[in-house]
Amino acid sequence: MTQSNKPIVLRLAAPVPLRRPFDYLAPEDLSPELLRPGIRLRVPFGSREITAVLMQTVDESSVDEKQLRAANSVLDDEPLLGPSIMALCSWAADYYQHPVGEVFSAALPKTLRDGKGLSETHWRLTVRGKGLPEGALSRAPSQAKALALLQNGEQAPASLSEAGVSSAVLRELASKELIERCRGTTKAPNPGLKESGPTLGEEQAQALAAVTLGEFSVHLLQGVTGSGKTEVYLRLIAACLERGDQALVLIPEIGLTPQTVERFEARFKTPVAVLHSGMADGQRFAAWQAAQCGSAGIVMGTRSAIFTPLARPGLIVVDEEHDGSYKQQDGFRYSARDVAVKRAQLEACPVILGSATPSLESLENARRGRYQHHFLRGRQGGGELPMLQTLDLRGLHLNAGISDYLLAAIRDTVETQGRQALLFLNRRGFAPTLQCHDCGWVAGCDHCDARLTVHLRKRCLRCHHCAAQRALPPQCPDCGGRSLLTHGLGTEQTEEFLNTVLRCPVHRVDSDAMRGVDAMQSLLEVAQGEEPCVILGTQMLTKGHHFPAVQLVGVIDADALLYSADFRGEERMAQLVVQVAGRAGREASGGKVLIQTHYPDDPLFESLRDGHFEAITTSLLEKRRSSGLPPFGQLMLLRSDARDERDGEAFLRAVQREAQQYLPKDCQLIGPLPSAMPRRAGRFRWQLWCIAASRRSALAAAHLLVDRAETLKKPRELSWFIDIDPSDVL
Repeated sequence: MTQSNKPIVLRLAAPVPLRRPFDYLAPEDLSPELLRPGIRLRVPFGSREITAVLMQTVDESSVDEKQLRAANSVLDDEPLLGPSIMALCSWAADYYQHPVGEVFSAALPKTLRDGKGLSETHWRLTVRGKGLPEGALSRAPSQAKALALLQNGEQAPASLSEAGVSSAVLRELASKELIERCRGTTKAPNPGLKESGPTLGEEQAQALAAVTLGEFSVHLLQGVTGSGKTEVYLRLIAACLERGDQALVLIPEIGLTPQTVERFEARFKTPVAVLHSGMADGQRFAAWQAAQCGSAGIVMGTRSAIFTPLARPGLIVVDEEHDGSYKQQDGFRYSARDVAVKRAQLEACPVILGSATPSLESLENARRGRYQHHFLRGRQGGGELPMLQTLDLRGLHLNAGISDYLLAAIRDTVETQGRQALLFLNRRGFAPTLQCHDCGWVAGCDHCDARLTVHLRKRCLRCHHCAAQRALPPQCPDCGGRSLLTHGLGTEQTEEFLNTVLRCPVHRVDSDAMRGVDAMQSLLEVAQGEEPCVILGTQMLTKGHHFPAVQLVGVIDADALLYSADFRGEERMAQLVVQVAGRAGREASGGKVLIQTHYPDDPLFESLRDGHFEAITTSLLEKRRSSGLPPFGQLMLLRSDARDERDGEAFLRAVQREAQQYLPKDCQLIGPLPSAMPRRAGRFRWQLWCIAASRRSALAAAHLLVDRAETLKKPRELSWFIDIDPSDVL
């Protein structure tokens, strides 16, 4: 209680699926000084106790004071989340229209979400504090005493208290940025280098010089594969560490972690903290602590790492910024790339978006002057880009999708030249369809409007949408016929064929073969060994991996990528082809890329053959402009999910009816329409699209749609969600 006996009202972010904070009373006899935004509290919620984050204290609540429940306990004596992360989470909850408590939970590791405590904290001098001479702060004896103790090394709060230093004195020194908390007995990051790195090219040096640390700016670094984008990152990180700051580096896939960490650790003496979903809870917790207290100079992770608090944020890097993995597709549907830009603004630091094939959204932001655009047009060391050639498949005989010409090129690469070949096929399994030749029966999923994929090695049929699985039938379940045929192509089938015709190892890289955190690392070790082999896989191969001995790249079925119901289909196809082509000839002279297609005269393939990715993006941007689609318009969707097909459509139609007259004038609702796959995992999916001419109108429309959806009555088994800036329109 305060001196006036007026109760302190706590506004908390509770991890529940409701889009609002909750008000509680502070525990009795608790010092108001401890109630700082960013601390955790244990609070009663219904019949259970949960861990919530304090957003702010307020004088009054909209809820009657007699109905407010008191928090049970305070878990932290110092905020776990600083002001910038608090602001970022609040912004993200509002922008993506997601329950605020679940957003704040994204910034905490599971150990802390479960209410467990941190390891023991220590106080240490900051870089600024280390610059003070002995005997400093003599006009404030208590502060001078604390400073003198800390000049001898890190100190535990208990030892400082025993020496007569109060917590108020420590907070005052922290507010002056002279001391900071750290976990355990870690040392401050070492800004030193283990090696200096290669000499920069002119374009690399220009990009580096354009970035000013200590102020917000967004830089789009567009460089062909092998042009040295990572070296620019490393130089910027070195400068960031020299200032005493930390760098946050986002990568799109877990599989990229080992080789990226290895390169960073070879360059820097500072610890590198890594966070991704493949780690054990204890490992992630330790890495989170190292980032939050500042002992790790470099923090690297996948999508969710963007919410990791840093003690001294100085630089954010988003590698392969175009990659769809940065968009969360369920639950809290955020784009880590876009959140990174907002975080850099809040932290007042630069953010680097790097890619050989930038997204159209980033390119348009650069064209409008919002982002600074830097080009790296040549490969490091003067290496040549691979020659790209299309193979006309019309009338050709194919074995497991491979033409005789491509097979001859593979043999020449691995058996004659002793190099490696990489083959890209974006479909796992043996075949996408199993059919009875006698009656026409097709194996379909009982829960989805989808066919079951044949996985011959495990003798099963599997749904790639709901993960349903059953044994491969010996005969047709309808007519009893035994003439069961497979149609279509998958990586298993191509692997089986190649193993019968080649005298070298064939390594399959897809989500079936690459199980376990170490699977990709084992493959990379094989590739680094440069022994002749074929690497066959899905888009996992396009994620920036370095295969030094790959001389030939083959795209087995480009047509599957060319025509798509998704308006982003052409953009993604061009990005995939350019990215996978970039694996060829990275440390050899040139290299070759063979693209198999029935449509070699398609303008997109012509531009790819000529190496004109910029011409492709210019053409696609004009198409988007004329249709009002992103990046020139804003998209969102409201999707329903119900057991009864009619319930979902009726719910969205009611939302449309309630919201239509209140929408901004430049917004349009389309639907309700069934999803491209109407039934998935036994539930029927409908969607209501909203397209707006401006971001402001889109946000107003999102608030309106959510408000109407939350107030409408709905069947118990119906669920719904809103997706802002959806990356998948299917």
